[in-house]
Amino acid sequence: MRFVFSPPADEAAGLLTLPFGEPLEEWQDDRLVEIRQRGISRHVVRFVADGGELYALKSISERLARREYRLLRALAELNVPAVEVVGIVVDRGPEADAILVTRFLEYSTTYRALFSSPRTGQPTDRLLDALVELLVRLHLSGFFWGDCSLSNTLFRHDAGTLEAYLVDAETSEQHPSLSAGQRSWDLELAAERICGELFDLAAGGMLPAEVDPVQTAGQLRPRYEGLWEELTREETLRPDEQRYRIAERLRRLNELGYDADEVELISAPDGTRLNVRTKVAESGRRSRELFQQAGISADENQARRLLNDIASFRGYLEQRDGVPVSETVAAHLWVQEVYEPALAAVPADLRDRLAPPEIFHEILEHRWYLSEREGRDVGTTTAAQSYVDTVLPQVPQPLAASIEDLTGPPDGTIIR
Repeated sequence: MRFVFSPPADEAAGLLTLPFGEPLEEWQDDRLVEIRQRGISRHVVRFVADGGELYALKSISERLARREYRLLRALAELNVPAVEVVGIVVDRGPEADAILVTRFLEYSTTYRALFSSPRTGQPTDRLLDALVELLVRLHLSGFFWGDCSLSNTLFRHDAGTLEAYLVDAETSEQHPSLSAGQRSWDLELAAERICGELFDLAAGGMLPAEVDPVQTAGQLRPRYEGLWEELTREETLRPDEQRYRIAERLRRLNELGYDADEVELISAPDGTRLNVRTKVAESGRRSRELFQQAGISADENQARRLLNDIASFRGYLEQRDGVPVSETVAAHLWVQEVYEPALAAVPADLRDRLAPPEIFHEILEHRWYLSEREGRDVGTTTAAQSYVDTVLPQVPQPLAASIEDLTGPPDGTIIR
């Protein structure tokens, strides 16, 4: 038996004591845990809590395991949202498949969970937009997914939006670039699978009556083509507008989360043609800025919202005291006087419903709602208590219990 783990391998050292010599479906271990409303899988998948982390283990042929291990590592290097691969276990015996180990995506949810417990109307639009964003990022990076579906995707809340993460890469292919035909085929496969998954939800009474599976799946291609056109279109520029039009195009790409890999200007009779070769931007610029200022780890949209609140708080301090306040001082006081007191209002049994930055974002949304309703500015403390009393209890429980409470049934029963 051989274990191949990505560094730092010591984080997963506890997994080495699992019963890898036995078929995965027959494991008996008190570290096995249940996942609520998990997606459909054609392979045996079990979940293990060890050392304060949650891992997903998938039984799969060695050839596919090595392939998926390599592709998931490549996706991580390219900043494409995907689950983090930890390692593979091979040579488990003449009849035994390999086991692929990935880290469970914290605070993630599945499409089935989103439809079974909708909070702000049916989630179809947000799901499709998130999936299209992921597909475009993959295609720009030269990845053909080959098995795009809602079941092979996890979703995470990010300041009112959803971000999609690739879960299954066993059929993926990495190329220097993709042809239009390859991209079109990936879209066709995705639409077919999404349509089937929505029909499955409808059969189970989980799909709203107004959602038509065929029409919804048919929206994938036009949404994808709209974003692809935005990122890759060729523009014709007049000589007197080249500088600002180029700057405007690059700014727009940055807002969408992309960078210019190469800018090409081609002289033509009708003006200068601008081609921008786009790549996925280095992720987390705002996240890093928030961590540097306030020591808070957050996703990108969450970080943008929290940074805006820090800036607003800084303006309030300067107006109140009549003196300039540095970013560092403002962020430090904001954490002490605004952020931490708001989160302290959340009772322990509700703290694992959403990531702390997402909870604070929703508190800010709730504050705006209360202020509009009452015609006055409602403070964050009041809004936090109202949110905890009326909104947060309605948020569905996470897919897995909190790591601190992960005990799991002795037989590792998985609730689908």
